[in-house]
Amino acid sequence: MPTLSRSHTAFVPHDLTAPFRGAPDGLLAGLTAAVKDMYDIVGTRTSGGSPDWLSTCPPASSSAAAVIKILDAGATVVGKTVCDEFFYSVTGANAHYGTPANPRAPGRLPGGSSSGSAAATASGACDFALGSDTGGSVRIPAALCGVYGIRPTHGRIDFSGAMAMAPSFDVAGWFASGPGVFRAVGADLLDGPRSRDTIRNLVFLDDAFAEADDNVAALLRFALDVMADELPRPVVDCAAPGGLDPWRECFRIIQAREVWINYGGFIERHHPKLGPGIRERMEIAARISDRDVESARGGQTRACERIRSLAQPGTILCLPTAPSISPLLATPEQDLESLRLRVMRLTCIAGLGGLPQITIPVGTASGCPIGLSFIGWTGADEVLLDLSSSLARHCGLQL
Repeated sequence: MPTLSRSHTAFVPHDLTAPFRGAPDGLLAGLTAAVKDMYDIVGTRTSGGSPDWLSTCPPASSSAAAVIKILDAGATVVGKTVCDEFFYSVTGANAHYGTPANPRAPGRLPGGSSSGSAAATASGACDFALGSDTGGSVRIPAALCGVYGIRPTHGRIDFSGAMAMAPSFDVAGWFASGPGVFRAVGADLLDGPRSRDTIRNLVFLDDAFAEADDNVAALLRFALDVMADELPRPVVDCAAPGGLDPWRECFRIIQAREVWINYGGFIERHHPKLGPGIRERMEIAARISDRDVESARGGQTRACERIRSLAQPGTILCLPTAPSISPLLATPEQDLESLRLRVMRLTCIAGLGGLPQITIPVGTASGCPIGLSFIGWTGADEVLLDLSSSLARHCGLQL
């Protein structure tokens, strides 16, 4: 096999030295894939965005389940992609490996934590890419890089052989530049029961739209008007009657506790050099109390009941994927933290509910990509992937 030459910023410095070729035929035959550097690939080491973690890990003895599935379906894995350190950010910046360039919004952040996978897909370096989504790590970079992305129903894809972040919310996900490949990857990766219901109702989440900047909300409302013939007549409702911040806080606490369970011991033993933002969040995670977690678990249960009462079989929820266009690379850290809070108000909805969510690249505002999201009911992943195909002809809008 040929040696890979890597100058593309989406790929890690410890990248594959040659492609991993899949089966000679199959659903994904002829397609190339990139893989977030959290999935094991046999014979290689996995960093999770941390050079210090990489230095302690031996080469993997086997590949992650999702990697095996795409290889068995005929895909060729061409590289491993940069991610936020320990997946604990939504910006896509990595203090050690650099920030993948956003091909569709030059000079701006790609979004994270699956930043390299989204950037590689948007640049055409691969046909599709594996990422993961805990608090928006597929959905946000997909929206900011102008590609298709999905957070599947929790548990529908085997996550074994991947580094965990917060297992209560972790899911495998993927990116594609077009709806055909987007659907084909789902046909290969998705396991377990799928829904046989069809879309009959659409709920417009007005509290989610209230989080969006004016130019983002305007483009998405325009897009929904253009797509009206393809969608049920919307009914307006709110996701969280008591406000999205209590849900965001429940998600934050549970996520932080589970991150610390997974990586706290390593941090205390090895004292790795953590990048800005990651270091502060790890310090906060170390202080989360059992009482905090118990209260957050109760809030999660109540939030899940509310979300699933809205997204009943046959009903999809509509919301902005991200509240703003991609921030400039030089955006101050305090402004990024403020954006992170706004992002989490949106992304926690599907996460707390364990529900599938797609983002489709409907167009651009101020020259930057904007994503429109739909949340479905449990097992509605294929229904949402089909919806992405039917709506694709309406994408490319501009404001």
